[in-house]
Order: sequence, then structure tokens, then C-alpha cells
Amino acid sequence: MVWKPHVTVAAIIERDNRFLLVEEETPRGLQFNQPAGHFEKDEDLIAAVKREVLEETAWQFEPEYITSIQLWRRNPDYPTFLRVCFAGSCHSYNLNQPLDAGIVATHWLTRDEVAQQQERMRSPLVLIGIDEYLGGQRHPLSLLKSFLDLDHA
Repeated sequence: MVWKPHVTVAAIIERDNRFLLVEEETPRGLQFNQPAGHFEKDEDLIAAVKREVLEETAWQFEPEYITSIQLWRRNPDYPTFLRVCFAGSCHSYNLNQPLDAGIVATHWLTRDEVAQQQERMRSPLVLIGIDEYLGGQRHPLSLLKSFLDLDHA
């Protein structure tokens, strides 16, 4: 069997010193996470993060920066994740849009509120991503290059 990491995207969305998190059902109970998920066939990473935020929060997301690319594994018995973490803003909330299966609610939490709930975070990357953002890590979206269906004969 070929080993490969799960490639995911996540969004750091800050408004009035609060961060948008989702509360979701997981095998470990209800946990908090940034809007995040796997990217799908035929989409690039920017399209994936926009889709994931919309599906999980009902907000339109506009990525502005990459804060980090994170490689994470809970322990050797768990899958490995390669997570591209974006920062940006959201607009156009759709009150009538149902959230993805498993998403119980969305919350706007301060950094300190996130830290106080650390045991309920889906992974340590939630707070790490917020701290990277607050520390000023901003990398241009132009770092990402997509060459889908490029025939280079």
C-alpha cells in the first residue's frame, strides 16, 4: 500500500478580535476546528478553502494570505495531514443555508477563549494557526501554482 498524507485546507477568519470556528461531531465527541476539510478532485486549494468555509459556516470566504503549511500527525498510529492554512475575511452570510453534516454550530471566539478550550480543539493546529496569524505570518497566495490538466508534451 502506498503511504500518502491527507491534504487539507483550513481558514483563519478574524473579526473584531474573534475567530470563526466550527463545532463538529467527531469520533472524540464535539470538538472545535477552523472551517477546514479535504480538497476534491478538479479543484485547486483556493477553491477548496472557499468551498469548505461556505459548506461549514454559510459564509463566503475570500482568502488573502497563506499563514502556513503544516505537517501533522497525532501519533504513529494516526494518519498524517498536510494542511494549508489560509487567512482572509468573510462576507455574505446565508442564514438559510444548512451546514455540512456533522457541523453543530459556528462560534466567534477570542484567542483566549480558544486557549481555554484547548482540550476540545480538533487538533493543536487550531491554536497554532491562530498564533501564527496573530504573529504576523502572511505569505502571498501567489506561492500556490495549479497546473491541472496541463499537457506538457
